[in-house]
Amino acid sequence: MHVESVGSGAPLLLIHGWGMHGGVWSEVAQKLVADFRVHSIDLPGYGYSVGRDSSRLGDDVGMNPDLQIDAIVDRLAVQFSEPLSVCGWSLGGQIALRWAAREPDKVRRLILVASTPCFAEREDWSFGMEKIILEKFAVELEQNHAATLRRFISLQLRGSENERELLALLRERLFSRGEPDMQALRAGLNVLRDADLRGELSGITQPTLVVAGERDKLTLPQASHYMAQAIPASRLVEVKGAAHAPFLSHPDNFIEQVKSFLHE
Repeated sequence: MHVESVGSGAPLLLIHGWGMHGGVWSEVAQKLVADFRVHSIDLPGYGYSVGRDSSRLGDDVGMNPDLQIDAIVDRLAVQFSEPLSVCGWSLGGQIALRWAAREPDKVRRLILVASTPCFAEREDWSFGMEKIILEKFAVELEQNHAATLRRFISLQLRGSENERELLALLRERLFSRGEPDMQALRAGLNVLRDADLRGELSGITQPTLVVAGERDKLTLPQASHYMAQAIPASRLVEVKGAAHAPFLSHPDNFIEQVKSFLHE
């Protein structure tokens, strides 16, 4: 996997969401360099990790979302040998959550940003997106992946303060590291549609910061409230005026919360 590392101090890993790459964290990383050794990665099949080897999310594990997430966690465990704090955004939050559950000695502290244990709505889970919408994304992905990713970005930022400026920024960065691998996109969307990590939450022993966007239409704030209640050593920060990317729309607030949490 492609990794960019800056700064010095305690290690902090930043994991991006579906369709994006580690470059989405650029401003965050630069504001944390004085306090931490910040690692931002391109997940397999995304950004500069495309074409590095034949191992991508989804290869050799079929369509089982648990195995697909575990395949990424296995790669991360090999890539990073020392204990570290992990911050995951959206799909990246699910990966971080699974890693923390599997390897509590490796993941010291956990930050879940605009994430959820279960993206899709279920009979016993009303805080998710309708499955029919995710299925439509899967169909549209095969027809025109670029347009589908741009639409997904628009959904992430809908209702956010500075929505227009943020939309222009993410659209500019979307393919700035090249086109993502279609297999990785398919597998990631499969995880969003089918993964359910609610059973992992009570077993998370690490101190956890849950960051929600008040106006998030993709991962509802109620899902963040649920996680904060279910994870024993956790606390919730809900960013007013933010949608699905609070670290972009309200960077100063986000950085302040992260520093405070990691310095405890």
